[in-house]
Amino acid sequence: MQKKIPHNATPFLDKPSPDRFEAVIHSISDGVFTVDSEWRITCFNRAAEEITGVSKSEALGRRCYEVIKSNICKDACVIQYTIDTGRPVINLMVYFTDKQGLQIPVSVSTALFRNIRGELIGGVETFRDLRQLEEYRKQVENSYSFEDIISKSNKIRHILDILPTIAVNESSVLIVGETGTGKELFARAIHNLSGRGNKPFVAINCGGFPETLIESELFGYEAGAFTGATKAKPGRFALAEGGSLFLDEIGDLPPLLQVKLLRVLQEKTYEPLGSIRSLKADVRIITATHRNIEAMVVEETFRQDLYYRINVIKLDIPPLRERMEDIPLLIKHFIGRFSSILDKDISGISPDALNILMSYDYPGNVRELENIIEHGCVLCPGSLIRAKDIPDWLRPPSKEISAASSLDEVEKQFIISVLEKNNWKRLAAARELKIHKTTLFRKMKKLNINPPNQARHSKQE
Repeated sequence: MQKKIPHNATPFLDKPSPDRFEAVIHSISDGVFTVDSEWRITCFNRAAEEITGVSKSEALGRRCYEVIKSNICKDACVIQYTIDTGRPVINLMVYFTDKQGLQIPVSVSTALFRNIRGELIGGVETFRDLRQLEEYRKQVENSYSFEDIISKSNKIRHILDILPTIAVNESSVLIVGETGTGKELFARAIHNLSGRGNKPFVAINCGGFPETLIESELFGYEAGAFTGATKAKPGRFALAEGGSLFLDEIGDLPPLLQVKLLRVLQEKTYEPLGSIRSLKADVRIITATHRNIEAMVVEETFRQDLYYRINVIKLDIPPLRERMEDIPLLIKHFIGRFSSILDKDISGISPDALNILMSYDYPGNVRELENIIEHGCVLCPGSLIRAKDIPDWLRPPSKEISAASSLDEVEKQFIISVLEKNNWKRLAAARELKIHKTTLFRKMKKLNINPPNQARHSKQE
């Protein structure tokens, strides 16, 4: 329920030259409307009609919340906030609901509305249609996404550019990269883009099974092949028939299995354990490893002829620390996923938490970042993941001040912490400290607080 605006002023048309005012208002590309002391709309320009789908004749005289149905009207009226506090609202993003029930993203600003004598007679709200900007943003974000691979790194984009060409032929592909870089995602993308995309994609980690079991997992076995084999079981090659078989951590494949895999690649046939007949293998092989296969070939722990067979096309996936520009994109992607899974309304991450995540080198790569964001989403009580929501070991130790510290030292450390939180942007820090920027400058000079770049410069001098 909106409050009445205290006034003893003349109405809106008390302005001089109303025709000129109307002409100016209607020439503005942003939507503009004004309200009087009863929250009734007294002006509604042409852009407001176009954006909301409500005509001027429908809007005039009606209360603003009956015409402008925004997602914040029920909880907080931005015009009332401006009138109550005297502070304008600037570029607040909200959603209007048009006559068809569609959500329209807009950027809202408010101001006080006074007559020629300076008396408060209402409020004015302007709003900018963000639909085109929102669509452009989505297109940009989508341009960084490909088969669940999210990146704007030049190195990754180059790989994505050639991926369709790689996918359409049947050559073997070796994907190398550190653990957690997403090698299986690239393997799946190759499969999905290929002519085998409607057939099975089967993955197996060659280092995930004991040497005695990996052969039966790959090739299957017949009933009676060994103790306990009461019935036949198909292997991964049979399950992937017509599709693609992804052999992850190929560098961990035992020497005997390297020989048998080589035969499959050369002759396109294999024999299940306990069988006396060969089966045809219509499977495309995609392999991956985090190990240095070339060094293993030199050390003779990996067969050179098998290496040549699997290394027809090689994709080298860079670690996350070499594509730090992808971190904000990945964070947003993971927040969206875990918000949905956890049924939370988490919209993003705070600047201080983002700064911490941008300063880390991620030995576990994308998988590690995913786990960190899941941790943050689980602990996050509100709409933003804060520094306190991410794992303790990532956060820098807090600077404790001893009881013997002087008041100046306490104030200095506090101001430094606020400056660091705001990336040493003094205007933003002054706002948070609720002091004027010149006051902050004086305090910094008095307490000998220098931005990091100035400190380095003074040391060099």
